[in-house]
Amino acid sequence: MKGQIYQINLKPETPGQHGLPKRPVESAMVTFTGLKGDFNRWRHEEAHDDPDLALLIMALEKIQELNQEGWPIKPGDIGENIITAGIPYDDFGPGKTYSFGEAQIQIFKACTPCTNLYSLPYVGEEKGPQFLRVMLGKRGWYARVLQEGQIKTGDSIEELVKVKL
Repeated sequence: MKGQIYQINLKPETPGQHGLPKRPVESAMVTFTGLKGDFNRWRHEEAHDDPDLALLIMALEKIQELNQEGWPIKPGDIGENIITAGIPYDDFGPGKTYSFGEAQIQIFKACTPCTNLYSLPYVGEEKGPQFLRVMLGKRGWYARVLQEGQIKTGDSIEELVKVKL
């Protein structure tokens, strides 16, 4: 399966704020700890910079599906680092490996929605519990970095198939 990088998002450390929403950049360096220049307070303080959680990957098609359900999610809103296009959300899965531009990543696990999403202007405390239920199984995929490298918007994404001997 082949796709492309639709958007790259990051947010520098901002005192008192979480890692969302993230803002788009044209290119970024993917390191073993995530995108250079990106900061996610939960990943840093609670997950202790676990390399299995270095990146959050989201499919554009899933964002569009959520928009059709009435949730006005914009790319970067839910803290995703890389938005893909052309690969269905459910085609990603634990253990699958991909090249993203010069980088190589491996999907680790699905991201569980958290109450930080309440801070989005269209969610808030009132709609928060409903939004968390909607986002369960749809928040994106955490990935570890197998090979560092530069990525840019429009780079191709290819699944790396393991060769059996």
